[in-house]
Amino acid sequence: MDSFPRLAPELVAAFRSLPTSAISDALDRQGIEGAVEGLRPMLAGHRMAGQAITLAYLPVGTRRGTMGDFLHLAGPGDVLALDMRGRTDCTAWGAILTEAAHRAGLSGTVIDGANRDIGESRAVGYPIWSRAHFMRTGKDRWQLEAANVPIALGGIRVEAGDLICADDAGVVVVPREAAMRTLEIVREIGAKETLIQDAVRSGTELAEARATHGYFGLQGREGR
Repeated sequence: MDSFPRLAPELVAAFRSLPTSAISDALDRQGIEGAVEGLRPMLAGHRMAGQAITLAYLPVGTRRGTMGDFLHLAGPGDVLALDMRGRTDCTAWGAILTEAAHRAGLSGTVIDGANRDIGESRAVGYPIWSRAHFMRTGKDRWQLEAANVPIALGGIRVEAGDLICADDAGVVVVPREAAMRTLEIVREIGAKETLIQDAVRSGTELAEARATHGYFGLQGREGR
């Protein structure tokens, strides 16, 4: 049984077609911080969106734990989110996990830390966003502390079931309860930006096109 409510499949699918820049703008309209700084794609040209399976890691203690088995928690289309607290001198993700996640139909993995075996990820086309790639193992250095608990990616809070979206520009987190409104705002902003672009193509001055279609009003927060 899932530990969080599932979003409608068509809602998640709609986010898969959106650039992270548009999603970030829509979150700004709501006063929600969702843009994750510092995570970059290990495989260019991919776009993904899926609900988060959150994984919290800590350095090993006197009772050493393991890196954990967690793929059974995820279903097709989900995103694995690993909170490694930004550490990049060892890894929590490699070729075996890539192969298993790819075969399970997961959307991708985001790591606030490092991954290795990048060639294997490229070979199967499995997308990963992380801070770096490095070869040293995290075994006996890190352990999985808890799964599907609140974590942080680049200082952004992520709860199990939140929507994680990513593309070549980076990673953005949409709180689960804000997903529907965020999509509505993305579509609203997109429609007005299309009108402005069409006007400019037809010869209208940019300033006039922006004023006519309320461009600067798109930047203000809701409720202000």
